[in-house]
Amino acid sequence: MNQYAERVLSRLTEQYFNETEYLQSVRAWLEMIDPALDDPRYEKLDLLTRMVEPERMVSFLVPWTDDQGNAHTNHGWRVQFSSAIGPYKGGLRFHPGVNASVVKFLGFEQTYKNALTGLPIGGASGGADFDPRGKSDHEIMRFCQSFMTALYRYIGADTDVPAGDIGVGTREIGYLYGQYKRICGRAESSALTGKGLTYGGSKIRQEAAGAGAVYFLARMLEHQGETISGKRIAVSGFGNMAWGVCKKAAELGAKVVTVSGPDGYVYDENGVGTPEKLACLTELRTSGADRIAPYAEQFPEAVFYAGKKPWGQAVDVAMPCATQNELDVSDAVQLIAGGVKYYVEAANMPATAEALKLLRLSPKILTAGSKAAGSGGVAVSALEMAQNSIRYSWSRKEVDEKLHGIMSGIYDASAAAAERYGLGYDLIAGNDIAAFLKISEAMIAQGL
Repeated sequence: MNQYAERVLSRLTEQYFNETEYLQSVRAWLEMIDPALDDPRYEKLDLLTRMVEPERMVSFLVPWTDDQGNAHTNHGWRVQFSSAIGPYKGGLRFHPGVNASVVKFLGFEQTYKNALTGLPIGGASGGADFDPRGKSDHEIMRFCQSFMTALYRYIGADTDVPAGDIGVGTREIGYLYGQYKRICGRAESSALTGKGLTYGGSKIRQEAAGAGAVYFLARMLEHQGETISGKRIAVSGFGNMAWGVCKKAAELGAKVVTVSGPDGYVYDENGVGTPEKLACLTELRTSGADRIAPYAEQFPEAVFYAGKKPWGQAVDVAMPCATQNELDVSDAVQLIAGGVKYYVEAANMPATAEALKLLRLSPKILTAGSKAAGSGGVAVSALEMAQNSIRYSWSRKEVDEKLHGIMSGIYDASAAAAERYGLGYDLIAGNDIAAFLKISEAMIAQGL
């Protein structure tokens, strides 16, 4: 690793030694962009320090009452990483596992993912250690209103534009936006994205992240002289990302044969792509039970494997869609041994550093990272901001065509950057380098 990068990482590790997810993300990124760090301006302007640490981070308490009138207090965060190329932009995650390290990791990843879209958006993330599972609509509403009461002063259409993430769907965005509008006294529709279609939301937003990942996969296959039609895909998770992958894969003639949850995974030889099966995933997701087993109860041709992961199935493509660090070394070994040819990350950093290294070193598998393949959701969020600003709603077809074009552009930029720096067909390093070059030039142009 470049000596300047090593010093930056050493300082960061000393300062945030207990923030594992964040440090893992920064280390992996510095290793990927190492071939592009020969410009003396970077060290002279201490650019890397300003790129690996957030420009601003706020934390706050979120008090709320349950339906019995009992008070509860959760913790909220918003990390605003980079505004070099546009207003901060990134999701809100409501999950008991959220903490400062997770939020910083997500914000860091989001910054470079957003830069790849070619759209003028910076990077941010946020959330709370609140668990929406098992809560009533009124409890979730009261929590969202309290959360926004603390957050509203730090966001806005030209400042920071939050969106949904795990635990934050259209319902939560609606409550958050309603409270923002109530406090600020204006219908600033671009202040949040992921809104409902009746008040400024974008068509295909829910499936956009997964659809974008499938479009990226299709470009990888084209490069190899193959098509996506007929390919068998293993997917983890059953949230919006996985649902979007299932839907778009079926539209393009591929077949997703697995989905998973904390309780295990389902194998469906006939594919998870019919309207009935996609509706089942939606129902399971919105139920809050966080179990995938009922899918196999509803569709007898499917088999449920309790407590297992889907990576042992014989498929052409593996697409982890659940959460960070879900795929470890033993899972990577299974994928390699099982003959998987393509590994495409849809979730944020779903593989541990060791597992990803093993996959990248395997001559049998072509890999693509989440910063590139997982950019579809934020791309459509930015399109939602654009349509809000012009007071016009694009059709599903128009949004889908724009998403397809954006994902093709991300693929082209990643492949070109890898080739430029002598890395062959390393799409993961290529997407990191392409995003780094774009942000660094913007920062240099704007001065200290």
